[in-house]
Amino acid sequence: MFGWEFPPHISGGLGTACYGLTRGMASISGLEILFVVPKAYGDEDQSRVRLLGAGDVSLDIRKVKEHQYLQDLSYIEIHSNLLPYTSPEEYEELVNKAEHQGERLVHTSMGGKLSFTGKYGKNLYEEIANYAVVAGEVALKYDFDIIHSHDWLTYPAGIAAKRASGKPLVIHVHATDFDRSGGKVNPTVFEIEKMGMHLADKIIAVSNLTRKTVIEKYGIDPDKVETVYNAVDPLPDHEKLKLKRGINDKVVTFLGRITLQKGPEYFVQAAHKVLQKMDNVRFVMAGSGELLEKMIHWTASLGISDRFHFTGFLKGDDVFRMFSISDVYVMPSVSEPFGISPLEAMQSNVPSIISYQSGVAEILKHAFKVDFWDVDALADAIYGILNYPSLARMFKKYGVQEVNDMKWENSGKKVYDIYREFVK
Repeated sequence: MFGWEFPPHISGGLGTACYGLTRGMASISGLEILFVVPKAYGDEDQSRVRLLGAGDVSLDIRKVKEHQYLQDLSYIEIHSNLLPYTSPEEYEELVNKAEHQGERLVHTSMGGKLSFTGKYGKNLYEEIANYAVVAGEVALKYDFDIIHSHDWLTYPAGIAAKRASGKPLVIHVHATDFDRSGGKVNPTVFEIEKMGMHLADKIIAVSNLTRKTVIEKYGIDPDKVETVYNAVDPLPDHEKLKLKRGINDKVVTFLGRITLQKGPEYFVQAAHKVLQKMDNVRFVMAGSGELLEKMIHWTASLGISDRFHFTGFLKGDDVFRMFSISDVYVMPSVSEPFGISPLEAMQSNVPSIISYQSGVAEILKHAFKVDFWDVDALADAIYGILNYPSLARMFKKYGVQEVNDMKWENSGKKVYDIYREFVK
């Protein structure tokens, strides 16, 4: 498996999903997973998976040339300022500031190692290209049956490994650039995604919503794309993670990247409407992103900043501490391929409101669903859960039961069945 991040070093849901899936597959007899990341820190949980950092792999550049790992990948330029979670406007601003030096691909010597930050920094394209080179080397050094690449960042690595070994490639689409950019796709990212999809032997989509995007936007044969839903890890010791609220007010939480894709502006608009009807409620926006400053200024201009709290990016136990003091969780995403956070909220006894435009809406029955743009419906849902205890109790009771049945082991078995199509 090729991934870009692995807990505890994560920047979003991708690392969480990869971790959950590998743990879920660990119980399958006779299955061994070598999980490759650009940079291994040494503190990752390797009890059920073997982790390999690309920066720890020695390269022979002659093999790179001989096996043509990077065939069709020459457009991946060095020193690009592409970020995986940025807006088109922010990307354009970064590019305009950059000094393009026209360098290309790999800089190493025989037996040398490449350096990886493992981050989503200004040299992301360089790391993607170098990661693909290392992937080809890994494919020649290790014995394996199948290649599995998670998200567009690792598609070139999967392709390089396939070219070097001749083994089948499965790619896992956790999101597309249509989701991240609101339709204003970055042409280079689109080409990487499209190439990965066309060269893969099988494509796994995290929802039917994502599957439809893959088929319609990238021209992929429907028979090649299969949906495998994400799941949620067992709840940590919730009692130990509980916080004392310190206030009597109700708490409504948004937790996610503060970007166009996640719909934070609809959360602010709904909050403004709710606060016109009740004043014993506070709203929390937990996350970071290019729209954070805009949201802070907007709440001030609406006169509700005294009822709003911005926590910054939360991960790990801090997520569950936030849920422990929340009365409602809201995910008003404009385009959400899946969305694990509502599962974590419901697991923590927090009623959840999600958009119909999310993959998780396909499988959740006991979450309140609204269109992301329908601010009135969103405000009504928040108000109803906060003011009608029986409604909140119903969502809590059945929500926990529903989520507890969503296990990574089940998702892992479905992925394993896909492997078996190619490995007898």
